[in-house]
Amino acid sequence: MTIQHIAVVDDEFAITELLAHYLGTHGFRTTQLHSGRALMELMPADPPELVLLDLGLPGEDGFAIARQLREHWRCGLVIITGRGDAVDKVVGLEVGADDYVTKPFDLRELVARIKAVLRRIEPTPPAVAALSPPAATTISGGPCLGFLGWRLDLAARRLDDPAGAEVRLTTGEFELLAALAQHAGRVLSRDFLLEHTRGREAAPFDRTIDVQVGRLRKKLEVSAENPQIIKSVRGAGYIFIPPVEPVS
Repeated sequence: MTIQHIAVVDDEFAITELLAHYLGTHGFRTTQLHSGRALMELMPADPPELVLLDLGLPGEDGFAIARQLREHWRCGLVIITGRGDAVDKVVGLEVGADDYVTKPFDLRELVARIKAVLRRIEPTPPAVAALSPPAATTISGGPCLGFLGWRLDLAARRLDDPAGAEVRLTTGEFELLAALAQHAGRVLSRDFLLEHTRGREAAPFDRTIDVQVGRLRKKLEVSAENPQIIKSVRGAGYIFIPPVEPVS
C-alpha cells in the first residue's frame, strides 16, 4: 500500500512539527515547509497527494500560492489559517481549495477532513463506479459522459472541451459537475449536492456549492452571466440543462 505524502506549509515551526507528528501516527508521510517558495521547489521533485497551506506566510500571498498550485499541479489542497472571515473562506474556495480550516483546529477533525479530500481525489475504477451510483437515478452505461460536445471521463476524472482540449478542474469542481451531469434534467438541492461532493464534512451553512458553480460556469458557459448549461432554480438549487449520454 502506497503511503500518502502530505506537505505541511506554515511559518510556525511548532505547528508543522505538531502536524507532522500527528499525521505520522495516522500513516501519512509528511514534509515540513515554511514558505511558498519551498513548496514550489518541492512540487516537481516530490509531489504530495495533499498540501496543508497556511495563508498567513510572512511576505507572501497565500491565495496566490494556492492559485499557482491549482494551475500547475493536481493535488488536494486544504487551507489552514487564523483568518475566520467568511470573505476569506469564499476567496480560498474560489482559488481552488478543497477545504478551509480555521485555527485553532481539532487535530482529529483535521485528519478526518484530509482523509475526506483524499478519498474524493482518488480515481474510481469503472467497475466500482458502475456498482455505486448516487441514490437518485443516474446516467449509466460507461465511465464517460457527453454533452454539447464536451466529454467527462468519470474514471480518469478529466473534462475535455468540444475541441478535445483538457479543461482543468479542482476536485470539488469535478465532483460537482459529475453529480449534476449524472442527474441531468433534475433540480438538485444544495444539500443533495453537498452530500455528494463533501459528504458529512459539509457545514450546515456552506457556500461551497455556489462558489464552485460559479467557477464551473466560467469554464463551461459561453456567458457565465447567462448560463445555458447549469441553471439556478430559485429557492430550490441547480439543474443541468443539456441532454447527457454515455460516450466512448
